[in-house]
Amino acid sequence: MPSRTALTPVVSKIFCSNSHAVLMVRRRPPTVNGGGLVVTDRDQRIVFSVDGCGIIGASGQLIVRDGDGTAILFIHKKGGVVQALSVNNWWKGYLMDYGEPTKLVFSLQDPKPVLCMNGDVKVTVEPNGRRKHWDYEVTGSFVQRACAVRSRAGHVVAQIGVKGMLAGKDFYHVVVQPGYDQAFVVGVIAILDNIHGESTRC
Repeated sequence: MPSRTALTPVVSKIFCSNSHAVLMVRRRPPTVNGGGLVVTDRDQRIVFSVDGCGIIGASGQLIVRDGDGTAILFIHKKGGVVQALSVNNWWKGYLMDYGEPTKLVFSLQDPKPVLCMNGDVKVTVEPNGRRKHWDYEVTGSFVQRACAVRSRAGHVVAQIGVKGMLAGKDFYHVVVQPGYDQAFVVGVIAILDNIHGESTRC
């Protein structure tokens, strides 16, 4: 059985489903509406979108929007001297309220490739109190669209892959398991896209 943390919504329970959610992710080229991602459901309805550098105009910042275009997550990459000396890149995800970042809900650490060639991406749900362990990890290859988001207990939260004649790096699917927060999963995918220099990055 998944852990309690895994089934606690990170963004909101309205983005959780009692059944499997199959999401299709399409990359927007930077020359089209500033780049970013568009996420649709099985009925081809837009359920999420991601604005990156091409729209926001700032490197290392991302905004996740719901199907109505309302900003629900603001994500940014930490900078500064401390970050420069760290063996990891750190990303912070905040809930959005009236267009402004408010509550920190998750942190993602991305091992710097020069120092940690084989390190996995780790995600911690905030506030973490005195916990020193991570809650989720990304395993596999995002570049090849063959990876998964897993809970600390090893349960698959979301599987990223490609299928169909039109599928590829620009158009791929994500299967989110029942009970898990789809908006959170899209936020993680947005960061992975940016880390690998894809459509959310200038």
